[in-house]
Amino acid sequence: MSTSRLHQRLLLIGYRGTGKTTVATHLADKTGSQWIDTDTEIIRLADCSIEKLFEREGEAGFRDRETSVLRGVLATPCPIIACGGGIVLREDNRQLLEAVGTTVWLQASPETLYARIQQDGQSWEQRPPLTNLTGKDEIKAILNERKALYHQCATIIVDTETKTAEQVAEEILKHLQNEAQSEI
Repeated sequence: MSTSRLHQRLLLIGYRGTGKTTVATHLADKTGSQWIDTDTEIIRLADCSIEKLFEREGEAGFRDRETSVLRGVLATPCPIIACGGGIVLREDNRQLLEAVGTTVWLQASPETLYARIQQDGQSWEQRPPLTNLTGKDEIKAILNERKALYHQCATIIVDTETKTAEQVAEEILKHLQNEAQSEI
């Protein structure tokens, strides 16, 4: 699929470890498009880790930055956006996601997410705990809290449980291609 076929924004949402950033890189490679990760942009602009932002500004301050970055990214022509896992927590963000393009909810089981996060040695270190729980219990609690919000925003839902990032990217592109053909 060419860049011209990627006629709208493609926003990837889901919990940490579902593959949003990796899938975004594959989508960009396959379409010759640019991509951006909102968490990476927050870190770049703040010049510190998300964990440090939470320590300095609390979750509310981080969520303010997240909304600001989402608005900023949407003001650019960048067509592929990997969103932070909690971007759906604010109504303003959900409205933006629903209004600007196709939102793809990447999902996997808590057990798979835990295993993926464990393989990424920096993930637990770079992200603050969001509950008093740890490991799989925190993942389950956060997924339970966000599930309806992810579902509300999702145009497409893709299970990443047993798929490579390449397979997930192909599935998304096939869906977009089918959608474009049905509009003709």
